[in-house]
Amino acid sequence: MIGRLTGQLAEKNPPEILVDCHGVGYEVLVPMSTFYNLPGLGEKISLFTHFIVREDAQLLYGFGSTAERGAFRQLIKITGVGPRMALSVLSGMSVADLAQAITLQETGRIVKVPGIGKKTAERLLLELKGKLGADIGAHVSVSSEAQLDILQALVALGYSDRDAALALKALPPDVGVSEGIKLALKALGK
Repeated sequence: MIGRLTGQLAEKNPPEILVDCHGVGYEVLVPMSTFYNLPGLGEKISLFTHFIVREDAQLLYGFGSTAERGAFRQLIKITGVGPRMALSVLSGMSVADLAQAITLQETGRIVKVPGIGKKTAERLLLELKGKLGADIGAHVSVSSEAQLDILQALVALGYSDRDAALALKALPPDVGVSEGIKLALKALGK
């Protein structure tokens, strides 16, 4: 019903903001990723929204990008994942990180989000496989099990997905796991 909201930012009280649209103030719940990118009070803001009507409430969720809103909509379709939990997931990790975790089926990264247990994380990975992770998998080309293991090891060691993917690209295609990790760490150490 309400797809986008444009107005002045009137209040910031995480995770809720108030957007003044020509004299009407809309309370909008936003993930922390959107909250951190908000302009100052009184400045113009435009958010993509998702409107939920329940028996006891009408809630408006706002997002800085259509990708974030799309991920939110995919998350709330999962049994046991409500809007609050979906907001928590998007506050705990970016859409790209979530898609990467889904592509690589990494339960450990999703369990780090507050309020997400192992069973919920597994259900999330299972139900979102091919829906959210497929588009991001293209930028990290993993051609073998060894390369996937190397990538997962680098991420587990604390390197960002981007750095790990760049290090992976520099490796010979037929490298073994242990040798690949050593070469990647050497390259990342420079």
